[in-house]
Amino acid sequence: MIVQLTGTLLEVMPSYVVLDVGGVAFELGVSSTTAASLPHPGEAGVTLLARMVVRDGSMELYGFSSREERALFDQLRAISGVGSKLALAALSTFTPATLAQVVTTQDVARMAQVPGVGRKKASRLIVELSDVFSKNAELRGLVGLSEPEAGPVPSAPGAPGAGVESEAAEALLSMGFTSQEAELALEGHAEAGAHTIEQVIAYALRRLGSGR
Repeated sequence: MIVQLTGTLLEVMPSYVVLDVGGVAFELGVSSTTAASLPHPGEAGVTLLARMVVRDGSMELYGFSSREERALFDQLRAISGVGSKLALAALSTFTPATLAQVVTTQDVARMAQVPGVGRKKASRLIVELSDVFSKNAELRGLVGLSEPEAGPVPSAPGAPGAGVESEAAEALLSMGFTSQEAELALEGHAEAGAHTIEQVIAYALRRLGSGR
């Protein structure tokens, strides 16, 4: 696994760079944020953090200017329906610190500014990323945390879940889903261990994203 490369910059473009490492030229996909932070081509001793992605029998390399950016790339790609291209689009639209602010303030309108992301997907991305910044050791600093936050306390066994389900349904309706889609998506959430409002919405969005 390639996690870091140091060499001479041969080419710098908004979406990729070429780095000569010991006579071997590597092309790495990058965000425009990382591209803008790099020196001019010809500069030696340039270090980029890297992530290798294997898909459809091919290997792709991506480069990052910071650990936070690489960690967010990994977290974005872990979301159903988000590939490397969309993850880089998000990181080209927002710096890691700005993306953390968008998520923590649940700013759907700003998230929808990412190319290829409509309001529905923007809402889903915010929900999926909602607890990432408190749980990921490399991202906690973006929201001013030095220690992981305690997880949400699940509802006590037998406690009424109608209120949570109703709130989750309202949230899904506000994202643009129909009442029928919301009802079907929420089925079985308790059996799946989703009890808090955040867990229930995340459960529903996963079902909607998988087409179930």
